[in-house]
Amino acid sequence: MIRVAAVGDIHMGPESQGVLRPAFETLPECADLLLLAGDLTRHGTPEEARVVAREIQDLAVPVVAVLGNHDHHDERPQEVAALLEDAGARVLEGSATVVTVGDTRVGVAGTKGFGGGFVGRSAGEFGEPLMKEFVRYSRRSADALRQALEDLDEQGCDVRIALTHFSPVPETLAGEPLEIYPFLGSYLLAEAIDTAGADLAVHGHAHAGTEHGITTGGVKVRNVAQPVIGRAFRVYHLRVREQAAAGAGRGDSERLEKGAPAGG
Repeated sequence: MIRVAAVGDIHMGPESQGVLRPAFETLPECADLLLLAGDLTRHGTPEEARVVAREIQDLAVPVVAVLGNHDHHDERPQEVAALLEDAGARVLEGSATVVTVGDTRVGVAGTKGFGGGFVGRSAGEFGEPLMKEFVRYSRRSADALRQALEDLDEQGCDVRIALTHFSPVPETLAGEPLEIYPFLGSYLLAEAIDTAGADLAVHGHAHAGTEHGITTGGVKVRNVAQPVIGRAFRVYHLRVREQAAAGAGRGDSERLEKGAPAGG
């Protein structure tokens, strides 16, 4: 089993320094890696990014992150990403990384993603140039995610995870106003995940949403926005491919473990 800890939308600022660190320091006891699903800061300033960096500095497990819309607000996402990377995180945007856990290769493909809506009620690439670019941006993000997942498959990863900020499915948005669904995610992300294949998809962004969802192709989706999970992180147990095949018919390949409370 691979133990994947995940959380998003922690929205840290100067006065929240140290809030998550005690819980993060327990990660080696329950998880093999930590995924951060975007909106790590409030306004995307370097000052706020340094707070997050200190929370994850020198953790005993690998940290993989994507940025969220809040992390772009100050229009310095490269600086935010660089500060997190200096603290040891691997920050993905249309790219992938491989974490080795014992003899198991865990591949994580990540992108912030974007909005646009879901099948039957989605934005189209038509009309004004700004509207066309909105949809094209979503498509580029999804295409990059698909390519990153396919690259991980070619590298022979035993487990593949899709990490985004925006949601790939509407199910994990349940609880949010229907009017804002188009701004919370895009079906294009789910298409990319189903086309390339993955063992788990993790996202944030939907603070009033629901934790559990699934793509049309059967990939489990988890909304790990901190207001949803109500913890410092959740841990998901994933079987590697050989184990999943050997255990076919013996129950779910993913088990949810109780997460750590914020603040220790």
